[in-house]
Amino acid sequence: MRFPCLAILLTAALRLSADDVACKLTDQNGAPVADAVVSLQRLDAPEPAIAPAGTTAEISQQDKEFIPYVTAIQVGTTIHFPNRDKVQHHVYSLSKAKKFELPLYSGEDKGGILFDQPGVVTISCNIHDWMIAYIVVLPTPHFVKTGPNGAATLSVPAGHYHLEIWQPRLAQPLTEEITVVNPTPTSLAFTLVLKPDHRIPRPPDNDEDNPY
Repeated sequence: MRFPCLAILLTAALRLSADDVACKLTDQNGAPVADAVVSLQRLDAPEPAIAPAGTTAEISQQDKEFIPYVTAIQVGTTIHFPNRDKVQHHVYSLSKAKKFELPLYSGEDKGGILFDQPGVVTISCNIHDWMIAYIVVLPTPHFVKTGPNGAATLSVPAGHYHLEIWQPRLAQPLTEEITVVNPTPTSLAFTLVLKPDHRIPRPPDNDEDNPY
C-alpha cells in the first residue's frame, strides 16, 4: 500500500543496480535530516520478520533525556531502559503498537520490554514532560537510521523491496518500491517536507536536590 505524503522525491530509479542502497535525505530548506529510519522489506522472497531470540537494544535516561531520541528495531527485540540519572523517572507509552509502564525507578529496569508488534512507539516520562523518544518497530532485518549528515546506507541481497522512510516530523512515511540488482552501488536522494518541531522546551534545572 502506498501512502500519500508531503515528501518530494528528488531522484529515485525504480530499477536499481545495487547491493548497497545509499540514501541522502535533506529537508525543504536543504538541511540534512537526522533521525530518519530507512527500511527495506523484501517483497519477492520470504525473510524473517522477527528478530532472533535474545535480540536486545537500549534506550537510556541521561541528563533527563532519552538517549537515543529515535531507535529502530526489528519485531521481537527487547529494549532495556536503564536510568543513569540521579533522579527517578517514570517511563511509559500509550502507543497502539506497545502500551507499557515502568513506574518510578532508578538504575536498571526489571527485564526490559519486548516489542512484539510492528509500528511506531512514542515513549515519555510521566515526571519530566519534555522527555520524549520514538521506537520504530519493523518486520524486516533491513533498516538503518540517518546521522547528522542525513546519510544512510543499507546492504541487501538482490531482490524487489518496499522502501520506507520515517521521521518524527514527517507527516506520513515516504514509500517506494525498488528492485536491487547486484553489484553496482546506487545512491538515492530525497527531500522531506518536515513539520515544525513542537517538542516541549526543557526548563532550566534550578533544584539539583529535587529527587525527581
